[in-house]
Amino acid sequence: MTTVFTDASAQTISTAVPHAVRTATVRDDLVGWVMAGHKRLVTPAGEVGFAAGRVFVIPRLTQWDMVNEPRPGGRYEARLIAFAPALIERFHEQFGQFAGMPPVQGCASSAADEEFTAIFGLAMSALLSSRSDGKSSAAVCEHRALGVLLLLAERGLVFSATRELAWGDRVRRLVGQRPQANWSLNEVAAAFHLSASTLQRRLADELLTFSHCIREVRLETAMALLQDSALQVSEVAARCGYDSHSRFSAAFRERFGFTPSHLRP
Repeated sequence: MTTVFTDASAQTISTAVPHAVRTATVRDDLVGWVMAGHKRLVTPAGEVGFAAGRVFVIPRLTQWDMVNEPRPGGRYEARLIAFAPALIERFHEQFGQFAGMPPVQGCASSAADEEFTAIFGLAMSALLSSRSDGKSSAAVCEHRALGVLLLLAERGLVFSATRELAWGDRVRRLVGQRPQANWSLNEVAAAFHLSASTLQRRLADELLTFSHCIREVRLETAMALLQDSALQVSEVAARCGYDSHSRFSAAFRERFGFTPSHLRP
């Protein structure tokens, strides 16, 4: 049986509705290719725009207001690959020649030229195949994903070497495997060989709560599904652990500033 590769993930965003995702935290190092429309990343210090044909490179644990703007009468489309810390670590182990290169700060851009589109396209295809039909092995997925990182590094764009994951990140990664599940504090703590009180204390040290982590994972997963599929809002809610459509819509609106149905014209 083929093992699903989990150290990188691929997603396509396609929407005809302009929208802004406020205070979006980039959990993993991210490379995106704008296919159509325009993307803006906004912070209090200013904003950066990416037109169709541009690549955006965003390091993990940065926070932005993300504005996706369809072309007139058309759509906004982008392809994304997110790289988990474990894969970034293996990249630095294999390609030590980039150790002295300053990592990307804030965000960066590159052209989607012929070389990039070929290498990025192979990685997207392998990662999507791994999740849908299992035809791409974990070894192939890793090879393709590392190829994207190597190409960018040769263009002067590298992500920083990893550090030990914070406890909030550990909880989010575990819960993100099954966001629809009825996770309990005791169950998650046991997965880390901790008592519930110890996990609570470690999250509190990071100014987090267990319920906040669960909520963020579910709503971020919902946003990704709404941007990357034709699922009904009720199905998205169910896949993200919400039994009530109205509660899901209210929570989504509180977090992002608009209802899930806004992305379903």
